Amino acid sequence: MDKIIDILKNDKVCISCELFPPKQGTELQNSLEIVNKIAKVKPSYMSVTYGAGGSTVGYSAALAKEVQDNGIPALAHLTCIQASEEKISNVLGQLSDNGIKNILALRGDIPAGMEDADMGSFKHASDLMRYIKFKGDFCVGGAAYPEGHPESGSLVKDIENTKYKVDAGVDFLVTQMFFDNTILYNYMFRLLSAGINVPVVPGIMPVTNAKQINRICQLSGTKLPLQFRAMVEKFADKPAALQQAGIAYATGQIIDLISNGFSHVHIYTMNRPEIIGGIMENLSEIVKD
Repeated sequence: MDKIIDILKNDKVCISCELFPPKQGTELQNSLEIVNKIAKVKPSYMSVTYGAGGSTVGYSAALAKEVQDNGIPALAHLTCIQASEEKISNVLGQLSDNGIKNILALRGDIPAGMEDADMGSFKHASDLMRYIKFKGDFCVGGAAYPEGHPESGSLVKDIENTKYKVDAGVDFLVTQMFFDNTILYNYMFRLLSAGINVPVVPGIMPVTNAKQINRICQLSGTKLPLQFRAMVEKFADKPAALQQAGIAYATGQIIDLISNGFSHVHIYTMNRPEIIGGIMENLSEIVKD
């Protein structure tokens, strides 16, 4: 199965997407069916998230394996907060045994009130990246924040932290969602000015639920442009209309990104096959071989 860095070296337009495993105690079969449905639209790769503290590690590995059984490279998320080297080593072994070569290395959210001494063997995502590279021949991705990580304190500090990831051996970066492409273009200028030139994959989230998007933006600090706010407010009480409008808005962002030199885009689908399906239909001629 391909390493994602090799996919990113190709100038062909590629669309990837993210999905997440079920919570513990819920049915895995439905998520496996979602993988099969999304696989039919042939994304370039699919990422699978990892529950807080590794709570869904078994389900995550199962979904990643299902992705690859469908002939699509899987990008397995891995968080390290409160994790020991032994635990991370065991997870890496499990992923390797399932043929998973690609890992998105993340610190994870710090629980309220946690002290440094309780964070485990890895305090930063860069620590995890360095360990993964030491443990095996993995392709390692990392998160990037066009508007700055909420904990960084400043855009300058956020770029410094991103440089640590590059120095730790990260192969590529995937950005947090944004709704104004100008923010990404400005971010790319800051990255290049800091000597960071690993591939950057823009992350796009089509809006299908007004309450959900407002909550996510409050947690992440993502800014909402006026035209985006107007769209969400106009169709907030019309789910079908909001979904259609959200797909159209996301498609517009993606076309603008492709027009400005980005060949690869990552879609946060929230486990909705119809979302990635609608976008791929809109881009059918653009992504054609």
